[in-house]
Amino acid sequence: MTQAPTFAVVGHPNKGKSSVVATLSQNDAIAIALEPGTTRKHQAYPLKVDGQTLYTLVDTPGFQRPRRVLEWLEAHSVSASDHADTVRSFVTQHRGDGRFTDECELLTPLLDGAGIIYVVDGSVPYSAEHEAEMTILRWTGRPSLALINSIGAEDYSDTWQAALGQFFQVVRRFDAVRAPFEQHLGLLRAFGQLEPAWESPLEQATHFLSDQQNRRRRQAAALIGRTLEDMMSFREKRTLTASQAAETSDGSLAEQLRQSWYRHQRQREQSLRVDIEHLYQHQRIRRQEAELAWHSEHDLFSENSRKAWAVSKRYLATAGFGAGAVSGAGIDALTLGSSLGTGALVGGLIGAAGSYFYGDRLALPALNIGVLRDGLQTATFGPVQDSQFGYVVLGRAINHWWHISHRNHAGRDLLDLEPAGHHWLENLDKASRQDIQRAFDKCRKRRSPDERQREKFNAAIERSMAVYDNWRLNRT
Repeated sequence: MTQAPTFAVVGHPNKGKSSVVATLSQNDAIAIALEPGTTRKHQAYPLKVDGQTLYTLVDTPGFQRPRRVLEWLEAHSVSASDHADTVRSFVTQHRGDGRFTDECELLTPLLDGAGIIYVVDGSVPYSAEHEAEMTILRWTGRPSLALINSIGAEDYSDTWQAALGQFFQVVRRFDAVRAPFEQHLGLLRAFGQLEPAWESPLEQATHFLSDQQNRRRRQAAALIGRTLEDMMSFREKRTLTASQAAETSDGSLAEQLRQSWYRHQRQREQSLRVDIEHLYQHQRIRRQEAELAWHSEHDLFSENSRKAWAVSKRYLATAGFGAGAVSGAGIDALTLGSSLGTGALVGGLIGAAGSYFYGDRLALPALNIGVLRDGLQTATFGPVQDSQFGYVVLGRAINHWWHISHRNHAGRDLLDLEPAGHHWLENLDKASRQDIQRAFDKCRKRRSPDERQREKFNAAIERSMAVYDNWRLNRT
């Protein structure tokens, strides 16, 4: 890959420059504030994929005295042919001048070869005071692109579009907080058309980023699959001496184990949240999600959680029948077909009945106390026997993934993981439903799926993510 291009993001103070840099560089550590002057020095933020720098964004201070700068440039220029050299002379002569510190900082990367991304706020009216800024930028002779990033509710984009078009080769509307991923790629392609030397590296960059999105989805599906295996099969275990067993009532022991079992489930889900966020390079997410406490309406086993994320009894019956039928087919294979499919039929009926039984509620595991042996007695709580628990965890995980995968790195609002309101899994293909149910059944029996089964399980989760993605996008 040839040298990666560099883009300097410039403009008036407090118009969303840092937000654009954060989104396009996938870096949520960049400071974004409402007051002017948050950025005082130009700073480079490379976007890397697999160690390869695709391009670099430079965050810059805002213009402070553009009219004074333009007056100096016009006074020291002889013809249009020396405009770029005149800008360089201005920076050289005024680098230590406190009056023009910000202008020198923002012009330096342009003189070093960066392209221009000029950012304006389309929610405020266009004013002629910006023409001095745009004229200065045009004097640099660098490839330029203007972004209308509307921060407020008003919309003056049409006026801005007409004015910016007189100074910049490309003008785009771009909401740094909400722009979809396809718009990011569109900006890269637009810049590739402005500078021939950048066309090839930016085309490669769009391929790298598209591949990264697909790879992240597969990795997220694998993370969710491993979490589901752990949470569905987890068993809290306590070994007691004979004296301890005699002093402990079944009720108090069950409560202790239940609380410990629940803490594990909560921590495991939260660690999945963090893993998914870091996978998408979100390091500083603040989530607005109800705490998962016992006796709460938002508890994993609450009626509200079941209504939001559990699947229908009909869904469970059909998925359970398919999963059970595959298990029962083993009986037919062992009898070389002499059972005439009876094994598959019986297995399917058992699977459907078991899934249907738990279809209208979420059920806790039961306490199991073993026999006293060699002076010791073992008490266990779990694994969960209710497949609906798996569907609740799956729904919550995919909902969280969707918000993270569509969240730009300029976003600073609380992440609100509201329930979906409709069960999108109804749109999942039959084979994927059965692969998910089959994995849940194995986990409930504390049998780890083999590598092939795990691959099918993860692939089914990935298809579930695609179904959810389509469903959410169709809602908007």
